[in-house]
Amino acid sequence: MGLNFFKNRDTVLENVDLSEIDRESKFKHFRGRQEILLTILLTAFSCFQLYASITNRFPQQIVRYSHLGFAICLAYIMYPATSKTDRSRHSIFDLVLAALFAAVTFYFLYNYKDLQLRAGAYTQLDVIMAGIGILFVLFACWRVVGPPIVCVASFFIIYGFIGPYLPGFLHHRGYSVQRVITHLFITTEGIIGNPLGVSSTFIFLFIFFGACLEKTGIGKFFIEAATSASGWAAGGPAKVAVLTSALTGTISGSSVSNTVSTGSFTIPMMKKLGYKAEFAAAVEAAASTGGQIMPPVMGSAAFLIADAIGVPYPTLMKHALIPAMLYFTGIWVMVHFEAKKSGLRGLPRDQLPPLWPLIRDQGHLMLPLAAIIYFMLSGFTITRSALWGICVAAFIPYLRRGTFVPFRQILTALPAAAKSIVSVATACGTAGIIVGMVTLTGLGQRIGAGMFELVGGSLILGLMVAMLTSLILGMGVSTTSNYIITSTIAAPILIRMGVPVLASHLFCFYFGIIADITPPVALAAYAGSAIAKSNPFKTGVIASKIAIGAFIIPYMFAFNPKMIMINGNFWEALPMIVTAVIGMIGIGGGLTGYLDGPVNSFWRILMIIGGFMLIIPDFGTDIIGAGIIFGILLLHRLYIYPKTGSK
Repeated sequence: MGLNFFKNRDTVLENVDLSEIDRESKFKHFRGRQEILLTILLTAFSCFQLYASITNRFPQQIVRYSHLGFAICLAYIMYPATSKTDRSRHSIFDLVLAALFAAVTFYFLYNYKDLQLRAGAYTQLDVIMAGIGILFVLFACWRVVGPPIVCVASFFIIYGFIGPYLPGFLHHRGYSVQRVITHLFITTEGIIGNPLGVSSTFIFLFIFFGACLEKTGIGKFFIEAATSASGWAAGGPAKVAVLTSALTGTISGSSVSNTVSTGSFTIPMMKKLGYKAEFAAAVEAAASTGGQIMPPVMGSAAFLIADAIGVPYPTLMKHALIPAMLYFTGIWVMVHFEAKKSGLRGLPRDQLPPLWPLIRDQGHLMLPLAAIIYFMLSGFTITRSALWGICVAAFIPYLRRGTFVPFRQILTALPAAAKSIVSVATACGTAGIIVGMVTLTGLGQRIGAGMFELVGGSLILGLMVAMLTSLILGMGVSTTSNYIITSTIAAPILIRMGVPVLASHLFCFYFGIIADITPPVALAAYAGSAIAKSNPFKTGVIASKIAIGAFIIPYMFAFNPKMIMINGNFWEALPMIVTAVIGMIGIGGGLTGYLDGPVNSFWRILMIIGGFMLIIPDFGTDIIGAGIIFGILLLHRLYIYPKTGSK
């Protein structure tokens, strides 16, 4: 009889205050009539979004202003102003703020045609309402997402005014208050620009799709299938964490929430089998963070990337899949070596859900994910693909009696999706300020040119600068905010140096995401440590070590974009994929100090050197690096382990 991996999950989650780690989870908790009214408002938000997507009858400005209006009003209602605010009831002050922003939204919805006609000759009331709107968006984002992105956006606004007084490549002619305000809130170059447009269409639909997967039990099926498939192997529970986080993290939209949701059962399971608390939390944090770079959704950023660089969505998935798979391969290698080193076995097979009966009885639950990928690859638009995927997800549980769920449970996906999109829409609206000021001042090109001069045109120095910039800018911000900030500020550095646009954007996005497990901020690692009751900083250090592949792979495809099939095909990428895997085996063995047995310091250093040599896109260094790694493996297997008996 299979072990019920979910029976203690709710208890674990109740003991973890996620709001102390992740601002986006700091909801107010209402009861009674207040809860009913909030549920009605959230459901109305989702119904409007679905109706707009299905009918496609509203102009984009109407959809975007409505999306922003719902999200900001809900942000003031749902999120407390401070950590000391009572989270059990509404605040009159917050309701007034929500009502004021609703009035601002209504003003622009009612007058949107007149605003188009008087573009460039806006009235004083237009400017005042737009200014209020900008301030309300910033204040709401401070509550929901946190100070980092608000500070960055505020800096960009200030930059629009002080440009004439700055030296060098930062200098520009300067802009009036009226020009900045109207550009940011009225035109489609600012708050209601492309980031919010993507949030109001693709991102919402995929968040709703993810909510349907959860409410219909499909997400639970993925976890049980991963547990059954790998739970018996050496380090099985850790490998379960890797698989489940790869499957669920791409849709969850948050490294932190994914760490807590899947970690609520994988971390206690790892600790029970002998893993140290820090290592158990670090494995889950590293794997959950990787979910944000795993196609097809990539934590909602995939749609922003495709829109920003103008590539078809299926094409983006093709390019992003190889580095994502290599990332999880690297984590798997590290977990395997650590498990062998610590003598940790998998779970007994009689405590695991049998795989084939599970596939036989619930295998049809994989159809929604298969359907959505099929529709996208068949030429359907992203919107239509998502809508069909939602329909399949809502219908598929009723094919078998064993997967039947009450229809009212599926309907709860409506408020759940709206609740999740609030943080994304708020972040996208604030990110629109950054994008708007960059387009107004031309700062992106200026930064690229300035950094190019600073590093003297050296690609390796440029990559290191972009990496550090992305790690710093990615600390403590959501996935969508992360991509917009890093791609706006850091990517121009690489594009200026000749790195292809897509490779530049992926490079910066990857390092921005890895900030979630890189100390000192390391939010995902802190979330895992809250469950494991481990040292947060030490957990972050171990998570960074486990995810070492994430620090290597971006350099590989930046040096040679053919690795991600840019200007090349899969067969040209295959040798680089093989060398990357060999390199990660070498680095993993060197960092853990274990292969088939213990490895002393001299051989460990050599293996790490050999692994890093495989990063450089050169046949000679590849041969030397691979020779070092295979030579050490052969030497230990033939001569050292037989003598020590530690095989």
